[in-house]
Amino acid sequence: MSGASVVALCLLLVALVACGGPPVADSARAEVQSLLDRRARAVLDRDPVAYARTGDRTGYDRLSAVPLADWSYRVTAVRRSGDTATAQADLSYRVRGHDRAPVTTARTLRLSRGADDRWSVDSDRPARKAGQQLWDQGTVRVARGERSLVLGVGRPADQLRGYAELADRAVPAVSDAWQRPWPRRVVVLVPDSLQGMAGLLNSPASSYRGIAAVTTGETGTGRRAPADRIIVNPDAFGLLGDSGRRVVLTHETTHVATRTHTTAATPLWLSEGFADWVGYRSGARAPAEAAPELAYAVGRGDLPTALPDDEDFGFSGDADRLARAYESGWLACRLIADRWGEDRLGEFYRAVGAHGQREGAVDSAMKTVLGTTREAFTAQWRDYLRSELG
Repeated sequence: MSGASVVALCLLLVALVACGGPPVADSARAEVQSLLDRRARAVLDRDPVAYARTGDRTGYDRLSAVPLADWSYRVTAVRRSGDTATAQADLSYRVRGHDRAPVTTARTLRLSRGADDRWSVDSDRPARKAGQQLWDQGTVRVARGERSLVLGVGRPADQLRGYAELADRAVPAVSDAWQRPWPRRVVVLVPDSLQGMAGLLNSPASSYRGIAAVTTGETGTGRRAPADRIIVNPDAFGLLGDSGRRVVLTHETTHVATRTHTTAATPLWLSEGFADWVGYRSGARAPAEAAPELAYAVGRGDLPTALPDDEDFGFSGDADRLARAYESGWLACRLIADRWGEDRLGEFYRAVGAHGQREGAVDSAMKTVLGTTREAFTAQWRDYLRSELG
């Protein structure tokens, strides 16, 4: 190859690198990833100065009290326009002492490039279809219990300690009823309002009005799944008495304990009924007091003909129908505990979840664990409702 040809080839390669789109985009993405790596390191090092060098420090101040074991970003896309850019990234983090695996959530970051030709973060918010994190709503306060961690926004410290005390009582109560391995620790999130709860769940506030708490998590996963979060609706929770608050926290803690055995095969009447059974287990409330809507229906001769469907548990539907669904599931589980024993109830729960698919799961477990059929059990359950609520 002649000298002129070599020069021409070099010029052609330079032109391809300079004019081609992908290398420039790849460069911006690499620069943004490097920036977010430094930002994450500053969070874990508790270094506000280093964090501020990466851009806006609002997030640092809001989450600085949260005990973090890991915090990292993975950039998935960068859209650049001159000296500004929008990055999509997956944020993964672990709460120390509670999360065995990272919680991952999608984020949208706005960035700008300064005179020094370096990128900085102007904002870090939930991606369009992702829920908020608690620190998106304000500065997080922390209350640590013996078996719990409570994270709150806009709540006084003594109130958060009250939640921690309730959760600390719930954990051994659940362990006594569910004698299977589980972490025996819970994380409770307490936003400032119903709207804050809805933001964490990325759902309309109307879906949770009147619901005191919910539990989030991955069902049917192994022990390496991230820790569940019990999310409180402070508006509804604040209206409960001491007994009601204890029942709610114990109910939600039961969901945490049973999560690995709760699968797509588990109907809601069983998962919610079992959680209510544990919640009411140590109390002295009569069935008619704990199940007022169902008692009223039975009293007027409106006895249900079948166990509730999953659709009956919809939060946005009829409130009375929702109450009857929960109460029906609770009394079905209470019937099993009364007639077959508490150990058999737990075995039945696990057998249903292990079936793998919804169809046939309950029927199979009723046959192998309880020695009965769905039809026979339903008849017994209806008789039980008459005797307990009539």
